[in-house]
Amino acid sequence: MKKSIAHIPGRKQEDLEYLVKLILERIPQTQMIILYGSYARGDYVTYDRRVEFGVSTSYRSDYDILVVTHGVDDKSVGTKLNNIDDIYYKHPDLQTPVQFINEDIKTLNKYISDGRYFYTQIRAEGVILYDSAKFKLARKRRLNYEEIRKQAEEYFQEKHQRGNYFLEDAISNSKKERFQMAAFYLHQATENFFYAVRLVFTLQNNKQHNLQKLIASVRKYSSGFIEIFPCNTAEEKRLFELLKAAYVEARYNPKFVVTAEDCKVLTRKIGALGKLVEELCRKRLEEYGQMIEQEDIEKK
Repeated sequence: MKKSIAHIPGRKQEDLEYLVKLILERIPQTQMIILYGSYARGDYVTYDRRVEFGVSTSYRSDYDILVVTHGVDDKSVGTKLNNIDDIYYKHPDLQTPVQFINEDIKTLNKYISDGRYFYTQIRAEGVILYDSAKFKLARKRRLNYEEIRKQAEEYFQEKHQRGNYFLEDAISNSKKERFQMAAFYLHQATENFFYAVRLVFTLQNNKQHNLQKLIASVRKYSSGFIEIFPCNTAEEKRLFELLKAAYVEARYNPKFVVTAEDCKVLTRKIGALGKLVEELCRKRLEEYGQMIEQEDIEKK
């Protein structure tokens, strides 16, 4: 794990030093403070203002900070981090938003050792801002198939269920003739169904909202994805582009046109996608079961 923030401008380094000072003063059980996300990688956005669909918006990257503790309950740490938030935002010169998460060192090391994708990514990309030197971070170990199946089952249940919830929200909004919002929920359902496949098959899932890239990442697992979303005709292309664009335009563009028929056709497609994903994932989980049996035979 990296230990230098030399790639960050001096004023930002001062922000982070101030946050570290506040954390250590108020949470003495802190063992590590880790910067992750865009500021750790170096692809952060300092400030960006633009007009999108007639709406003025601004964006700046957050400081994403993991506070690693030992011997203190999560609720207490959460309360203190909220207080640090309040102190930080009262300072007139501090403009960059900050997002905290907290984990106990034992829990964190279990997640890393088990290959949980979010935490292994922090382990790979993060920058240590403070280290008590009392603990070491675990390394990702090779999982046996029983562990792989367990993780894959958890990811499937989470993402597939979330996809179904978004699909239900889309149907509800369509019935109320809120077609823009229905399109946004249809996008979210699609995104989560694709996430389910990626996680079950690889246990990895980089955050991605672009449906074109998502479908490209899963189509090797089944020709059914292209059958559900063919792009052979102008209308098929239009519908997929509408679904793809809905992530942004359905929320920010009051002139974004989505018809009742668009929602009807897309709802049918995404319902079929949910069924395909369930079939693929359950089949893969069964294959993990067969691999477990093979491992057991080889051990004997």
